Amino acid sequence: MISVAISSGVNMTDPLTHAIIGAAIEVHRVLGPGLLESIYEEALCIEFDRRGINYQRQVAVDVWYKDQVIKGQRLDILVGGEVVVELKSMSAMPDFVTAQALSYLKATGLKRALIINFGQKILVDGVRRISL
Repeated sequence: MISVAISSGVNMTDPLTHAIIGAAIEVHRVLGPGLLESIYEEALCIEFDRRGINYQRQVAVDVWYKDQVIKGQRLDILVGGEVVVELKSMSAMPDFVTAQALSYLKATGLKRALIINFGQKILVDGVRRISL
């Protein structure tokens, strides 16, 4: 059985996710809400570079169906080879976004994901932490 924890806000006990959220807060502070997701992705990667945070963008993830590989899924950002970061820019986050992040974790075998919704007026209100 898989245990899933979903929480909102900032967790001070995980230094890597804390650093990711700190960088996202800075991007949101400078740009504010209302831009395209791709703009936030670019800005967040610039902020990661400035802070020395290791990441990969648009990482391909294979999904296995029986003995066949299905291609086509991509992670927005993978930080430190450990944390999936899914970016959104929406006024309200639909439930399917959490399901999407969970599917990324299952496909990669990773244990932590952050959903960061830059569409919120206060960014911490748009952060969801998911761990398996």
